[in-house]
Amino acid sequence: MPRFVFRSLFQLHGKREQGMNPLDQIVSQARADFLAASDAAALENAKALYLGKSGQITEQMKSLGKLPPEEKKVQGAVINAAKVQIETALTERRDALANAQMQTRLNAEAIDVSLPGRGRSVGGIHPVMRTWQRVEEIFRSIGFDVADGPEIETDWTNFTALNSPENHPARSMQDTFYVDGKDSQGKQLLLRTHTSPMQVRYARMNKPPIKVIAPGRTYRVDSDATHSPMFHQVEGLWIAEDISFADLKGVYLNFVKAFFETDDLQVRFRPSYFPFTEPSAEIDIAFGSGPLKGRWLEVSGSGQVHPSVVRNMGLDPEKYIGFAFGSGLERLTMLRYGVNDLRLFYEGDLRFLKQFN
Repeated sequence: MPRFVFRSLFQLHGKREQGMNPLDQIVSQARADFLAASDAAALENAKALYLGKSGQITEQMKSLGKLPPEEKKVQGAVINAAKVQIETALTERRDALANAQMQTRLNAEAIDVSLPGRGRSVGGIHPVMRTWQRVEEIFRSIGFDVADGPEIETDWTNFTALNSPENHPARSMQDTFYVDGKDSQGKQLLLRTHTSPMQVRYARMNKPPIKVIAPGRTYRVDSDATHSPMFHQVEGLWIAEDISFADLKGVYLNFVKAFFETDDLQVRFRPSYFPFTEPSAEIDIAFGSGPLKGRWLEVSGSGQVHPSVVRNMGLDPEKYIGFAFGSGLERLTMLRYGVNDLRLFYEGDLRFLKQFN
């Protein structure tokens, strides 16, 4: 090794230990400095003393340019070997600091396995959704299809096609949420006030006989203990050439007996008015036992589909006839489970909801 290289190393480190190679001394000092570093920042500062732009190893690499070619090759290999040793020591210290930091964190977050477990709570199906699923299962079992459609409707499908033209008094029965945007006729779009529009949409896409229910969310500006701005309905429709009120009674009686899981109830039809059916009737049920025994309870509106609505479905009212009905899913849920306040379904109180799961 040339004398001026030894002299340069000696100048950087002061007196060297007897018999120790100057590069070995740098490596030894680097290891000591790395071990003394108590954190990552201190370690990076120590690294700069040896491997930085002005570090000792870097300066030694720069000095190679002053050596003859043969000496440069030999001395370069020696310096590279020292550099590898320093980098290895640096990596080891980095890993040690990282492991120590991880161990400190693990100790701070240690779990006391002697404590009882804290398991995650299990979710469940909302009672109204249970009713929705149950209604679909019952009607599918007697041959009804299930249809779904848009909740933002046009004026024509929500009102006009259902025999409620503009300025018709029946429109005042349904306070409506209107939204930005207009349909192809220039009428403002709205949140559907019932799922009856799906009856029209389905009938215009399918040929009779038509047997379908349309469950889903609906919207009206109304809120109290028995009403909600958003609620759920199921509409039913059966169109064919020879359908009568007797079929309607048979279908609905079969449904309520299956839904409430009892044969001990009665159904009655009470004259009423709906623009989309004529004649129209409210459907009441009375239980023969239980806390509601003997009380007539309204559960649905129904009637024979109005000829104008049949015509708007694209069918000939002289040939086809049918019935329709509509029931509130919340209403059915309240009767099934004995709930007396509709708002309980939307408050998200787990003490209430856990009773159904």
